[in-house]
Amino acid sequence: MSKSLCLTMTVPYINAAPHIGFALELVQADVVARFERQGGTAVRFQTGTDENAFKNVSAARARGIPVQQLVDENAARFQSLGELLDISVDTFVRTTSAVHRNAVTSFLSRLNPDDLYRRRYEGLYCRGCEDFYLERDLDAGRCPDHGVVPTTVAEENVFFRLSRYQSALRDLITSRRLRIVPESRAVEVLRFIDRGLVDISISRDAARSEHWGIPFPGDASQVVYVWIDALVNYLTGVGYPDGDTARYWTEATKVHLIGKNVWKFHAVYWPALLLSAGLSVPDQIVVHGFLTNDGKKISKSSGDAVDPAEYVKRVGTDGVRYFLLRHVRPFEDSDFSLPRLEAAYEADLVNGLGNLLSRVTALCEAACVPGLSEVEWELPRDYTELLSEYQFDIVLASIWNEITLSNRELTETKPWADVRHGHLDAAREKLSPLVKRLASISYWLAPFLPATSGVIQEQLSRTLIRKAPLLFPRLIA
Repeated sequence: MSKSLCLTMTVPYINAAPHIGFALELVQADVVARFERQGGTAVRFQTGTDENAFKNVSAARARGIPVQQLVDENAARFQSLGELLDISVDTFVRTTSAVHRNAVTSFLSRLNPDDLYRRRYEGLYCRGCEDFYLERDLDAGRCPDHGVVPTTVAEENVFFRLSRYQSALRDLITSRRLRIVPESRAVEVLRFIDRGLVDISISRDAARSEHWGIPFPGDASQVVYVWIDALVNYLTGVGYPDGDTARYWTEATKVHLIGKNVWKFHAVYWPALLLSAGLSVPDQIVVHGFLTNDGKKISKSSGDAVDPAEYVKRVGTDGVRYFLLRHVRPFEDSDFSLPRLEAAYEADLVNGLGNLLSRVTALCEAACVPGLSEVEWELPRDYTELLSEYQFDIVLASIWNEITLSNRELTETKPWADVRHGHLDAAREKLSPLVKRLASISYWLAPFLPATSGVIQEQLSRTLIRKAPLLFPRLIA
């Protein structure tokens, strides 16, 4: 493991409230952060909000409120979601902040001057992505993400010579100095690079953007292209340019956890810009799939984005975390629905872990079983390796296999019969290995279900074990 880790996730557009798709990325990143801290790594885990997008201007206009009011309200909602899901974030970056603006201005000023030029440009623009597309990258003439026909936009912008970095980027990825997970995404990125990189505009016309955004250094007629602005947030969070960025950037392992629709920005544009600025590039880019509803991506624009707080009200914080980590494939699209969430909650949490803890601790109280002062943790097979590969679902499946075996052992050994007949020593002998296994399970679960893990550890470390409170109440229809 690295001595220090800079762990980031994408900063989302905040033209509307957060939805369950963003919650997926939050909990995945949180598991990585907690797992690394558990192993002694110094972690800087950051998230934030992408506030300089023009779609925020459009959303504010539709509501008849100032843009700053809109982003302030929605940034607070995104930050609250992190608290609701028990996310152990260290830094929350807002891209309208003065500290971020300073980081962006400093970063752009550091780019190799030979990599920048200005020219008039006409291209196909998707307002949903806030990105230009080449004809070859469209899907039957439509944006592959939003399914709309791009509009033609013509303006004069500042360009970055991305084409100059084609060989360097290819070498970074093929040598695995920049590792893209899963491997299928690395193949996709290399295919994109091998088709030939073209230079990219890194500014937008300030008037067309209604002057919402960060002014481009030295050119008041332009604002910084929102995607370039957003990428720099990863440096903002580690104190660039004024703070000590060495520990959590230059010397750290740098991991970006992102959605599959933004790898072009993170695996192509961002490393090239960092090379131009003379800064170290990310070490890993981990690309997750989408949450879908009947096979279609859940999104704000499609109108099927339910507030995650509603799901938390139904099954609790750890109930939502569990489903997203166990029943969602890390790198592929997965269907999400309330019935699936409820079914997993009842089967795995209520009848599985919750039932095991309740039965074991009730019997321990009856048999006067002492709590544990020390436990030698025995990790499930390949636990560390699988977590290092971001296989959250497989790790949890392994842990739940231990829970199933423990429930079976309890049923087979019948310590309640010993308690009933006053054979407390025999009951304690049967319960002792189950208590130790439960303690180990709580340790393994700490990165995934921190609150649940804490309750189990507290119950098992008492002088005498008492019956645990109900971890997972049954759902009421």
